[in-house]
Amino acid sequence: MRQGPTVRDIASHAGVSIATVSRVLNDQEHVSPGTRELVQQAIDELGGRGPRRRPARTGAVFLRCPYLLTDYFGLIVSSIAETLDLHGRQLVLNAGEAAQQLPVLSSLPSRPGIGGAIVVLPPEPGTELVALQEAGFPFVVVDPREQVPRDIAAVSAAHFAGSRSLTAHLTAHGHRRIGLLAGPDNWLASSARRAGHVSALADAGVLLDPRLSIAGEPTVRFGFEAARQLLSQPTRPTALVAFNDKAASGALAAAAQLGLRVPEDLSIAGFDDIDLAQATRPTLTTVRQPLAEMGRIAVGLLMRLLDHHRLDALHVELATELIIRDSTGPAPAGQ
Repeated sequence: MRQGPTVRDIASHAGVSIATVSRVLNDQEHVSPGTRELVQQAIDELGGRGPRRRPARTGAVFLRCPYLLTDYFGLIVSSIAETLDLHGRQLVLNAGEAAQQLPVLSSLPSRPGIGGAIVVLPPEPGTELVALQEAGFPFVVVDPREQVPRDIAAVSAAHFAGSRSLTAHLTAHGHRRIGLLAGPDNWLASSARRAGHVSALADAGVLLDPRLSIAGEPTVRFGFEAARQLLSQPTRPTALVAFNDKAASGALAAAAQLGLRVPEDLSIAGFDDIDLAQATRPTLTTVRQPLAEMGRIAVGLLMRLLDHHRLDALHVELATELIIRDSTGPAPAGQ
């Protein structure tokens, strides 16, 4: 009986290495679509069989979110848990601020019963994520803290576009001296939102005044203290843009303490559109992030990785939406 072609035969016919043919036959990653098609064409022409289908990885999904599960993080985690349940996958949750000190990622490939992972705003350096990916362990990053390589699956919101739309809303109302309550300088979202802010200012013919920008952990206390500092300048800003709604609520408190009316004397805006944004007085203009959808997309990406599917678009950015409420208005006359 005629035997099928050998790996060497296929490699010679396709003009590629034996190792490349082996990766295609075993449906492994790191083979370009063009090369994969070339090898498959050689297999067809030689009368061989295509790549073997590997069984999907089993086991629970490890969800690492080392923060308090309120507001922002709680919405993402809840969405991930609900979506994993629809896929019949169990969830192992690693959460709480104390979990930030635990060395978790390097041990995941050897943990019994764990098939893959989703990590939310991971505090670990990017080198640990790269090492986990090189170990062949499937995982997805939600809202990466720093830039991750292209071949690591990640999902986030369109921070640049969201920030740009928010500042453009303020400049359209005549604001030119806009204070920025930014997030930590080493966060990817912070740099993207700052860039969006600067872009919208440039469209209005304004350069970012470094004296109007303060960076810090985006908490209510930070928003209060940073706003107090900016609003105590001889020529105070007419608007404040905060990294998130919590910092914006702190800015609202600072404005009230200083006797400033919002939005008549000062406009204030946030980011995220958590429930707090509608509980403040006045209600907050903000940028809505699709937090629940981020969780659902992350699960979908992980399920494809567990099924050994190739992912061509590994970095997914979801659209944001500007939500205009009562805390922003026209710039005060004469300022």
